[in-house]
Amino acid sequence: MHDPRELIASGPDAVRRLARRRHDLDVAALEAAHRGRADAQAEVTRLRTEMNRAARERRAGPPTEEEKEAARALRAEVQRAEAAAKEAGRRLADLVLAIPNIPLDTVPDGDSEKEAVEVRRGGPPPCAAAGDRHHADIGERLGILDGKAAARLSGARFTVSRGPGARLERALADFFLDLHTAEHGYTEHSVPFLVNRDTMTGTGQLPKFAEDLFATRVGDRELFLIPTAEVPLTNLLAQATLDARELPYAFTSRTPCFRAEAGAYGRDTRGILRLHQFEKVELVRVCAPEDAQAQLELMLGHAEECLRRLELSYRVVLLPAGDLGFSARMTYDIEVWLPGSGSYREISSVSDCGTFQARRAGIRHRTADGRKEPAATLNGSALPIGRTVAALLEQGVRPDGSVELPEALVPYTGFRRILPDGTTA
Repeated sequence: MHDPRELIASGPDAVRRLARRRHDLDVAALEAAHRGRADAQAEVTRLRTEMNRAARERRAGPPTEEEKEAARALRAEVQRAEAAAKEAGRRLADLVLAIPNIPLDTVPDGDSEKEAVEVRRGGPPPCAAAGDRHHADIGERLGILDGKAAARLSGARFTVSRGPGARLERALADFFLDLHTAEHGYTEHSVPFLVNRDTMTGTGQLPKFAEDLFATRVGDRELFLIPTAEVPLTNLLAQATLDARELPYAFTSRTPCFRAEAGAYGRDTRGILRLHQFEKVELVRVCAPEDAQAQLELMLGHAEECLRRLELSYRVVLLPAGDLGFSARMTYDIEVWLPGSGSYREISSVSDCGTFQARRAGIRHRTADGRKEPAATLNGSALPIGRTVAALLEQGVRPDGSVELPEALVPYTGFRRILPDGTTA
């Protein structure tokens, strides 16, 4: 969230530059709403001044009927002006809530993933696509993925995992959580999967992205299914003032994630890359603003370590300004190699949100000189379960149709290979 006065005060050139980089900022509407609120507040001030002047100039003794009527009319005008000013303030606040975060100057310009800048590659060299290596086909042949059963149960963009496939998903979640809690210093949380409107607003999902959310209503109670554990984890600190000596906070959680995937019609309809429901291990860090960039690099390393230990080929890219998420001012995407499509696909986004979410959620920290200032928040996937399964199947399939898993997972799965008949070894 932004302070509209600071945003306007930064000057029209700065605001228009933001609009060019993010493409979803209506500069004219912002300026008009700001002027409307200023004019409405000025009218309230004028009328109150007039009312005070009339009271001072009123002659001694009981007021006449004419004076009473004039005073009533003036009070009514003041009330109407105050209501208009309140409404103008609400319109401006609603508009500001829909303005995205301001990208850092180090973030490249561009509108899409095509302008992303490759930072580095990791893991073994990408293996060439050989034969039928799409994860959906591999999973169906092994009997561990069943899209048809999911379609009967729930419709499109759901999946059912069976036997070793379900065990693999559970193993991945435990592996990620053990790594992040035991070695990376995160505190694991079990959080609600249903949250209220204020919680969704705090991290930026509302009001702009209502169509992407699954909502529930029982009686007069409205709740939303979380699209990521970032939402409840970050809001654990909502309206709190943090002791700077305790920063950074580092939270992790494994949750289901629910996304309507509005606007994704026709994309990734096969397999488990783009589902309405999937599981993910999420990382959230909260720190002093001056430490945010260092914390971003640290969190990126934590996500990469998951892929390194799973022996998966991947690369890291820096997203351009026009492709950033709503709340992010800088984002690294980690893209895993999928031989079935012969391309790198996003498996994790690690984002520095600066003070944007903290302002919305009321997360502050006390500085060394005693001032209360917004903290900085960061979040990242480390990792989504389904997309990791897809990468393991496509990179691990062998000529005989079996799938070999990395050594790091054996203590969690109890097996190293899924054999062509669906059994394990």
